[in-house]
Amino acid sequence: MELTLHKPGDHHFIRSFDARGVTVTDTLYRASLVLSADRLVSDWPVRSVADLSEDHLETVLEMKPEVVLLGTGRKQALPAPRLLGAFYERGIGFEAMTTEAACRTFNVLVSEGRTAVAALIID
Repeated sequence: MELTLHKPGDHHFIRSFDARGVTVTDTLYRASLVLSADRLVSDWPVRSVADLSEDHLETVLEMKPEVVLLGTGRKQALPAPRLLGAFYERGIGFEAMTTEAACRTFNVLVSEGRTAVAALIID
């Protein structure tokens, strides 16, 4: 699904998401990644929500987000409740949704100037 035709400026944005992967600006990523407006970690080793650990969340938390969007693949899934504490303790908003929905939501939040991080699982 093509999400935007325009390049919005000096920050990362998700151009599209489909069965091949996620296109950030003009680069296709076929594996899970973590993305903020100004940083991209393309070697995030998470392949499913069941794989998530505290160590994986450190990559996300280092970006100092206001809100985290966890894209859980083709189907929405929730991480273990013990992992959510890392966000709630810091006052960080957290939403789990399909990866496609997380891509759309990330673009909207970043365009509004919000400090959003998308942790996208590509399955």
